[in-house]
Amino acid sequence: MRALLHSVYDQPDAGSVHAQFDRVLEAVAGNLTKVAEHLDTARADVLAFTGFPKEVWRQIWSNNPSERLNREIRRRTDVVGIFPDRDALIRLVGAVLAEQHDEWAEGRRYLGLDVLARARLTTVPDTTNGEEVTTTDTIPALSA
Repeated sequence: MRALLHSVYDQPDAGSVHAQFDRVLEAVAGNLTKVAEHLDTARADVLAFTGFPKEVWRQIWSNNPSERLNREIRRRTDVVGIFPDRDALIRLVGAVLAEQHDEWAEGRRYLGLDVLARARLTTVPDTTNGEEVTTTDTIPALSA
């Protein structure tokens, strides 16, 4: 089942991703009807990454940064062992989160600014002459 789902993410373009997702649903529908229903219901969420440029797909569907952060929090709390109270635990986790924030703010970016700028471009229909116009949304410009 896992390999079947991963085959969706291995496709070269958005059309192929959607077609492979349909094939996965067909393959699962026979034996695992509830799984197929659940996947079909979650289709928009599962395939949302296809609305962005291909070069950021991996970063969008991956939760590696969250897992890495959770592992670091777990490692630090294991070192301490027992906390005297809830506030002590919150201070330690807050310090780990602040450290992580500083590390990312100082230059290590998960997504580059140029890729984010391209992801903000959207194509909208022009009602005056029936053509499409590429525009950016109204989010303020990102500073480096």
